[in-house]
Amino acid sequence: MPLPRGLPIVDHHCHLSPSGEGVAAARRFRAAGGSHLFLATQNYGPAVPRSLEEYRTQFETTERLAASVRASTGVVVLTVVAPYPIDLVHAAPLIGVPAALELQERALDLAGGWVRERRAVAIGEVGRPHFPVAEELRGPIESVFRHALEVAREAQCPVVVHSTDLDAAGYRELSAQAREVGVPPEHVVKHYARSRVPPGDRGGVVPSYLARRELVRDVAGDPGPWFLETDFLDDPSRPGAVLDLATIPRRARAFAERSPDAEAALAVPFVESVERVYGLRLEAPETELP
Repeated sequence: MPLPRGLPIVDHHCHLSPSGEGVAAARRFRAAGGSHLFLATQNYGPAVPRSLEEYRTQFETTERLAASVRASTGVVVLTVVAPYPIDLVHAAPLIGVPAALELQERALDLAGGWVRERRAVAIGEVGRPHFPVAEELRGPIESVFRHALEVAREAQCPVVVHSTDLDAAGYRELSAQAREVGVPPEHVVKHYARSRVPPGDRGGVVPSYLARRELVRDVAGDPGPWFLETDFLDDPSRPGAVLDLATIPRRARAFAERSPDAEAALAVPFVESVERVYGLRLEAPETELP
């Protein structure tokens, strides 16, 4: 069963690395039928960045990866940049909590500049560690997250949030935090969402669902906005983690085989939600996908 003609096939959140598969993984995505990737930056070295220049280099590496993928595969790549939300935890013992806090805020300001220059489409991923942290770091972590929301407000762009999985109460809390800072909740994306929460219980926050087979089936009738992602890590020590980059086109193809309304249903995460959250209208590639 071919994928619906004229429909972009979008992985909303993935990572690529110069020391991993990089372009080769994107070729696999393209061969499976994928057309668009939202590429989130990550730390590419063995140690957490300890200077603004190291973050600048990190963002530039992501930008070069995106350019290489576009040139080599024809896949459209949209970049998302910010200091990773657990960087403060690792940097604090090395440079001290005040310096680590200042560095995170300056790196977020840098990310906001990239969005304004149209070198990135969103701030992310930002938020909170998904594991317990020392009491002395909780305040700085919350301060950095608030600053991330402020940067997104000033750049008038979406913000991609990293956190533990959220229930309805968690979505409402995140929505309230965004509103308090002046960020519309519909510009807040909960990355790595692993369970469906009904639209009326999300407070306007947009889930980006991990594209596990059973979860895709569960959310397929959701009117949106919502996204699908693999959170592919491109880590040679963990091949295929979190999900392989070819997963979403394969899920889309399987859904098309089961549902006569596949095009309308898949347009929700791949077209309508991107337009509502990012203000972007994604088009299918000019060349026909497999």
